[in-house]
Amino acid sequence: MMNLDQRNQIIEYSLKLNSTNLSPLRSGNISLRGIEDDIEGYLITPSGKKYETLKPEDIVFMGLNEEEEKNSTNKPSSEWRFHRDIYVNKQEAHAIVHAHSPHATAVSSHGKPIPPFHYMIALAGGDDIKCAEYATFGTEELSKNVIKALKNRSACLMSNHGQVAFGKNLDDAFELAQEIENICQQYTIALKLGQPKILSFEEMKKVLDKAKNYKKG
Repeated sequence: MMNLDQRNQIIEYSLKLNSTNLSPLRSGNISLRGIEDDIEGYLITPSGKKYETLKPEDIVFMGLNEEEEKNSTNKPSSEWRFHRDIYVNKQEAHAIVHAHSPHATAVSSHGKPIPPFHYMIALAGGDDIKCAEYATFGTEELSKNVIKALKNRSACLMSNHGQVAFGKNLDDAFELAQEIENICQQYTIALKLGQPKILSFEEMKKVLDKAKNYKKG
């Protein structure tokens, strides 16, 4: 049975990718963990469609054990593989936002993690933001690289590509993706002035402890 609420929610946040400039035009993709016809899986945006044209039936459901769905009218996003693998490897992940946001993409082109120049780095779950090694989009190699970069993290950059973030729901995942983009913008500004001061491991440990309750305040 089709879950209309979840499908409409994916469309709502897909439109926000464009309206917030987090990911322009057809770039990026969104998914939600779900169950349809008693099969555990996820709903994901289709490949190649403009978000403004999306209808509930365009959203593709895929089981966690499935390879690419071939019977659907629409093909799933070409990045379905790392969405699936995040859900398989991260039980706490219930929604995923992948964006080609301008500053995150620019920073990712250097292929390096973002150090703790600002304490808000902790929102991604650690004392830096990892950058997954480059691999061709849609490949198993890219998925493996993303899973590695997400170890003990809820967001990471993807080298020469963009960023990915997950959360307990779409609002949570989307907000984290916006935070990552904002951090990347701040980092690029800081680098224009020279090498920024980096917070110590001890300080970041304190911040990470406090960050656990950040959204509860």
